[in-house]
Formats: sequence, structure tokens, C-alpha cells
Amino acid sequence: MKLRQLHYVMEISKRGLSVTAAAEALFTSQPGVSKQVRLLEEELGVDIFVRNGKHISEITPAGKRILEYTRRLLLEADNIRNIASEFRTADRGDLSVATTHTQARYALPPVIGGFRKAWPSVALHLHQGSPPQIAKQAVEGAADFAIATEALEHFDDLVMLPCYHWNRSILVPPDHPLARQFSDRPQALTLAEIAAYPVITYTFGFTGRSKLDQAFAAQGLRPDVVLTAVDADVIKTYVRLGLGIGIVASMSHDETLDSDLVSLPVDHLFEQSTTHIGFRQGMFLRGFMFDFIQRFAPHLTREVVETVAAIQDPEQRRRLVAERFPTLQKR
Repeated sequence: MKLRQLHYVMEISKRGLSVTAAAEALFTSQPGVSKQVRLLEEELGVDIFVRNGKHISEITPAGKRILEYTRRLLLEADNIRNIASEFRTADRGDLSVATTHTQARYALPPVIGGFRKAWPSVALHLHQGSPPQIAKQAVEGAADFAIATEALEHFDDLVMLPCYHWNRSILVPPDHPLARQFSDRPQALTLAEIAAYPVITYTFGFTGRSKLDQAFAAQGLRPDVVLTAVDADVIKTYVRLGLGIGIVASMSHDETLDSDLVSLPVDHLFEQSTTHIGFRQGMFLRGFMFDFIQRFAPHLTREVVETVAAIQDPEQRRRLVAERFPTLQKR
């Protein structure tokens, strides 16, 4: 049994059971992948995949169990390499972060700027996607960290740590009726008054959108959402065009760049959301990884991270985190 063979079967499972796609991802040939998988199956004495002619159609029951252990084994192989690198060249390496547009555009720039100065020999890779995509990348090892507000809680293989709370603001042009009526007292604004206008906000599944929908539904309201986007800058563009009022994360409003828009904080109308950072359970964290986490969320010291990560049971981890961080910084 060779690690290369295990990489092959794992990649096939991640690529929709396509040997061709797995070979392309691994920069090798399709016949070579097929041969090595067959050799592994012959050595083990069981089939990992069910084949329909030349194509793989599903994973066998034995294959599903084998893939569970393969995932753990490959993680430990990565850990061995990371431990060696930490002792050999502590200030060099790679850090891959998967996150959403809002985090990449508004929350991470100062963190990344400081991190690059402190660790100039660490190559930083930033990947953007939807929250489920981000979580999946972290679970599968394509990213070291996942940073998002939604979806991470559905992946028990991730150690999730709360970073900060945030809420929303309404963005409108200065001459909009809401701006004229509530600019000096936004706390008086109601959901019914917001729902009276066309709404532009985030695509469902992005940037706490579920909390927004829940708030309207709780009052029996159904706002006229005329446009959705994953990018707050796109939302602001269409607010400027008069298509509707924008509901965005408050951090996305820049008083200088967005001086042509009025921001009305609506913390009293929507439940606050929490941004988390997640990484694979059992992953060895290098020194610069602990530093990145603490730069993003100062309360997440190395001691705290190690304590939470050491807990195997997901529910127990969640309870500890809830007890330890009943309140967080707000952005």
C-alpha cells in the first residue's frame, strides 16, 4: 500500500468519481491512476469502487470505510510534513485561507497586511467561494482555514472558533425617504417600513442572509428582493442606480468611499451574526498559523485554540466555546 495510491482513491471520490478529473487534478495520466487503484484493490482483496464498463459508478460499502480511514491517514501524513517543516524552517511555508468576498474585502486586509510583514517567507493563498464551498475545502484539506459566517456549523470535521459579531445597515441615497426620515434616529426604523421598498441584499447562504430572512418572516413580512449578490460593492452599485435599498454588513460601508450613500444601522431589527474560523480536526497547526488566527481574532490565543482543538466531540467543543466566549468584539 502506497500513499500515492491512497491519494488517488481520495481524489477520485472528491471529483465525482471521475478518474479523468482526478488525474488532471493530480497532474498525472488517467491510465496511471486506474492502474494504481486496481493494484491497491488487489492488495486489499476488496473493491473500493463499483465499475460500469470503464467508468466508476459508485463507492462500495468497503470503499466508504476505507475512504474514512484514508482521509485520516492523509491528514496525519500532512501533519508529519508540517511538523518537520516547523522544526526545519519555522518561518517558511504556505497558508491557504478560503473565505467569502465580504471577509476578503472588508475584514482581512489589515490582518493580511500585518501577517505578511511578520512572516515574509510564508506564501499566503486566498480563495473565495460560497460558505459550503469554503467549508468543503477546509474539510478536504484544499484550504488550511475556512472563514465564513454561514455553513461551517454543518461540518463536524471542522474545529470552529468564533471571531467576532457583526450586524447590518440599510444603505440608501441621501434623498431617499428613509434617509430623510430616519438619518438622525435609525433605531426608530421598522421592518415594515423597510419592506415597503424594493430590497437589494446578499444571495441566500452568504453573509448572514438567513438571519435577515428569519427576521422578516417572524413578523409575517415578505420583502420584495429585486436583486441579490455575493459582493457588497455590487449591491451598493445598484443602490446608487436607484434599483432599491441595500441591506449589507455594516463593515462594508466606508464613510469616505461611500460618502454618496447614507448608512442606517439596524442592529435593533436583526439578530447579530458571528463570523467563525475553522480548520480540520486533528490538523497540526504551525506557529505562523496560530499567529494568523490571533491577528484575526485577538481572543483566540494559542492556548485557547489548542484547548478547543483537543476536544474530539463536536458538541462538547461547541459547548466549551459557548461558555468561554459568551460575548465577542463587534465589527
